[in-house]
Amino acid sequence: MSLKLVNRIGTLVKADAHGVVEALEDKQLLLKQTLREAELDLVQKRAKRDRLLEEEESLGHEEARMSTAIESLDRDIEMALSEGREELARFSIRKLIPEREGLSTTISLLREIAKERQELVERLTEQEREFEALKIRIRRFIAEQDRPETGIGQFAPRLVLDEEVELELLRRHGGGRDAME
Repeated sequence: MSLKLVNRIGTLVKADAHGVVEALEDKQLLLKQTLREAELDLVQKRAKRDRLLEEEESLGHEEARMSTAIESLDRDIEMALSEGREELARFSIRKLIPEREGLSTTISLLREIAKERQELVERLTEQEREFEALKIRIRRFIAEQDRPETGIGQFAPRLVLDEEVELELLRRHGGGRDAME
Protein backbone atom coordinates (compact mmCIF):
# COMPACT_ATOMS: atom_id res chain seq x y z
CA MET A 1 0.00 0.00 0.00
CA SER A 2 2.76 2.44 0.85
CA LEU A 3 4.47 1.71 -2.49
CA LYS A 4 1.27 2.67 -4.30
CA LEU A 5 1.09 5.84 -2.25
CA VAL A 6 4.70 6.74 -3.09
CA ASN A 7 4.06 6.04 -6.79
CA ARG A 8 0.91 8.16 -6.70
CA ILE A 9 2.78 11.06 -5.03
CA GLY A 10 5.53 10.70 -7.63
CA THR A 11 2.94 10.87 -10.41
CA LEU A 12 1.36 13.96 -8.85
CA VAL A 13 4.74 15.68 -8.52
CA LYS A 14 5.56 14.91 -12.18
CA ALA A 15 2.15 16.19 -13.30
CA ASP A 16 2.60 19.34 -11.24
CA ALA A 17 6.09 19.86 -12.70
CA HIS A 18 4.65 19.52 -16.21
CA GLY A 19 1.96 22.06 -15.28
CA VAL A 20 4.60 24.50 -14.07
CA VAL A 21 6.61 24.06 -17.27
CA GLU A 22 3.48 24.57 -19.39
CA ALA A 23 2.58 27.70 -17.39
CA LEU A 24 6.09 29.08 -17.94
CA GLU A 25 5.90 28.27 -21.65
CA ASP A 26 2.49 29.97 -21.84
CA LYS A 27 3.92 33.02 -20.08
CA GLN A 28 6.85 33.11 -22.50
CA LEU A 29 4.50 32.86 -25.48
CA LEU A 30 2.34 35.64 -24.05
CA LEU A 31 5.39 37.85 -23.49
CA LYS A 32 6.67 37.18 -27.01
CA GLN A 33 3.22 37.99 -28.43
CA THR A 34 3.14 41.23 -26.41
CA LEU A 35 6.55 42.12 -27.84
CA ARG A 36 5.37 41.42 -31.41
CA GLU A 37 2.26 43.57 -30.90
CA ALA A 38 4.32 46.44 -29.47
CA GLU A 39 6.70 46.21 -32.43
CA LEU A 40 3.79 46.19 -34.90
CA ASP A 41 2.38 49.31 -33.22
CA LEU A 42 5.75 51.03 -33.66
CA VAL A 43 5.90 50.02 -37.33
CA GLN A 44 2.43 51.47 -37.89
CA LYS A 45 3.33 54.73 -36.14
CA ARG A 46 6.55 55.04 -38.16
CA ALA A 47 4.55 54.54 -41.37
CA LYS A 48 2.09 57.23 -40.29
CA ARG A 49 4.99 59.58 -39.47
CA ASP A 50 6.43 58.98 -42.94
CA ARG A 51 3.05 59.61 -44.61
CA LEU A 52 2.65 62.87 -42.68
CA LEU A 53 6.14 63.94 -43.72
CA GLU A 54 5.38 63.20 -47.37
CA GLU A 55 2.10 65.12 -47.13
CA GLU A 56 3.90 68.02 -45.45
CA GLU A 57 6.49 68.12 -48.23
CA SER A 58 3.80 67.98 -50.91
CA LEU A 59 1.87 70.83 -49.29
CA GLY A 60 5.12 72.78 -48.98
CA HIS A 61 5.62 72.51 -52.72
CA GLU A 62 2.01 73.56 -53.30
CA GLU A 63 2.50 76.55 -50.96
CA ALA A 64 5.58 77.64 -52.94
CA ARG A 65 3.70 77.27 -56.24
CA MET A 66 0.76 79.31 -54.95
CA SER A 67 3.04 82.03 -53.56
CA THR A 68 4.77 82.33 -56.92
CA ALA A 69 1.41 82.47 -58.73
CA ILE A 70 0.16 85.19 -56.34
CA GLU A 71 3.31 87.27 -56.88
CA SER A 72 2.91 86.93 -60.65
CA LEU A 73 -0.78 87.89 -60.51
CA ASP A 74 0.05 90.88 -58.28
CA ARG A 75 2.57 92.07 -60.88
CA ASP A 76 0.01 91.55 -63.66
CA ILE A 77 -2.60 93.56 -61.74
CA GLU A 78 -0.16 96.40 -61.07
CA MET A 79 0.92 96.46 -64.72
CA ALA A 80 -2.69 96.45 -65.97
CA LEU A 81 -3.65 99.25 -63.58
CA SER A 82 -0.60 101.32 -64.54
CA GLU A 83 -1.67 101.01 -68.19
CA GLY A 84 -5.27 101.90 -67.35
CA ARG A 85 -6.54 98.43 -68.33
CA GLU A 86 -9.01 97.74 -65.52
CA GLU A 87 -10.66 94.83 -67.40
CA LEU A 88 -7.27 93.01 -67.43
CA ALA A 89 -6.76 93.89 -63.78
CA ARG A 90 -10.21 92.42 -62.97
CA PHE A 91 -9.30 89.27 -64.93
CA SER A 92 -6.15 88.82 -62.85
CA ILE A 93 -7.98 89.66 -59.59
CA ARG A 94 -10.51 86.89 -60.34
CA LYS A 95 -7.57 84.48 -60.53
CA LEU A 96 -5.79 86.03 -57.52
CA ILE A 97 -8.63 85.68 -54.98
CA PRO A 98 -8.91 81.85 -55.21
CA GLU A 99 -5.11 81.53 -55.11
CA ARG A 100 -4.98 83.56 -51.87
CA GLU A 101 -7.76 81.46 -50.34
CA GLY A 102 -6.00 78.28 -51.46
CA LEU A 103 -2.74 79.51 -49.97
CA SER A 104 -4.42 80.30 -46.67
CA THR A 105 -5.98 76.82 -46.55
CA THR A 106 -2.68 75.19 -47.49
CA ILE A 107 -0.80 77.07 -44.77
CA SER A 108 -3.42 76.02 -42.19
CA LEU A 109 -3.15 72.38 -43.29
CA LEU A 110 0.64 72.58 -43.16
CA ARG A 111 0.52 73.84 -39.57
CA GLU A 112 -1.90 71.09 -38.53
CA ILE A 113 0.14 68.36 -40.17
CA ALA A 114 3.41 69.69 -38.75
CA LYS A 115 1.90 69.76 -35.27
CA GLU A 116 0.44 66.26 -35.63
CA ARG A 117 3.74 64.91 -36.96
CA GLN A 118 5.72 66.53 -34.15
CA GLU A 119 3.40 65.06 -31.52
CA LEU A 120 3.64 61.67 -33.20
CA VAL A 121 7.45 61.86 -33.32
CA GLU A 122 7.54 62.64 -29.58
CA ARG A 123 5.20 59.73 -28.75
CA LEU A 124 7.12 57.45 -31.09
CA THR A 125 10.47 58.34 -29.53
CA GLU A 126 9.12 57.56 -26.06
CA GLN A 127 7.51 54.31 -27.22
CA GLU A 128 10.72 53.21 -28.95
CA ARG A 129 12.60 53.73 -25.67
CA GLU A 130 9.96 51.79 -23.75
CA PHE A 131 9.97 49.04 -26.39
CA GLU A 132 13.73 48.57 -26.11
CA ALA A 133 13.47 48.34 -22.32
CA LEU A 134 10.58 45.88 -22.60
CA LYS A 135 12.49 43.77 -25.10
CA ILE A 136 15.45 43.51 -22.73
CA ARG A 137 13.23 42.64 -19.74
CA ILE A 138 11.40 39.94 -21.71
CA ARG A 139 14.63 38.43 -23.03
CA ARG A 140 16.06 38.35 -19.52
CA PHE A 141 12.91 36.75 -18.14
CA ILE A 142 12.95 34.07 -20.85
CA ALA A 143 16.67 33.48 -20.38
CA GLU A 144 16.19 33.12 -16.62
CA GLN A 145 13.36 30.63 -17.16
CA ASP A 146 15.48 28.60 -19.58
CA ARG A 147 18.59 28.64 -17.35
CA PRO A 148 19.36 25.15 -15.99
CA GLU A 149 20.35 24.60 -12.36
CA THR A 150 23.95 23.42 -11.98
CA GLY A 151 24.00 22.34 -8.39
CA ILE A 152 23.01 23.27 -4.88
CA GLY A 153 21.24 26.55 -5.51
CA GLN A 154 23.81 27.50 -8.15
CA PHE A 155 22.80 28.60 -11.63
CA ALA A 156 24.72 28.63 -14.86
CA PRO A 157 26.00 32.03 -15.97
CA ARG A 158 23.17 34.14 -17.28
CA LEU A 159 22.60 34.61 -20.98
CA VAL A 160 24.30 37.79 -22.15
CA LEU A 161 22.04 39.87 -24.39
CA ASP A 162 23.15 41.18 -27.79
CA GLU A 163 22.55 44.74 -26.60
CA GLU A 164 24.94 44.23 -23.67
CA VAL A 165 27.65 42.96 -26.04
CA GLU A 166 27.12 45.97 -28.34
CA LEU A 167 27.38 48.39 -25.40
CA GLU A 168 30.61 46.75 -24.25
CA LEU A 169 32.06 47.04 -27.76
CA LEU A 170 31.06 50.71 -27.91
CA ARG A 171 32.73 51.33 -24.56
CA ARG A 172 35.92 49.68 -25.73
CA HIS A 173 35.95 51.48 -29.07
CA GLY A 174 35.24 54.78 -27.37
CA GLY A 175 38.01 54.13 -24.83
CA GLY A 176 40.41 53.40 -27.69
CA ARG A 177 39.55 56.70 -29.38
CA ASP A 178 40.08 58.64 -26.15
CA ALA A 179 43.48 57.05 -25.68
CA MET A 180 44.48 57.96 -29.26
CA GLU A 181 43.68 61.64 -28.80
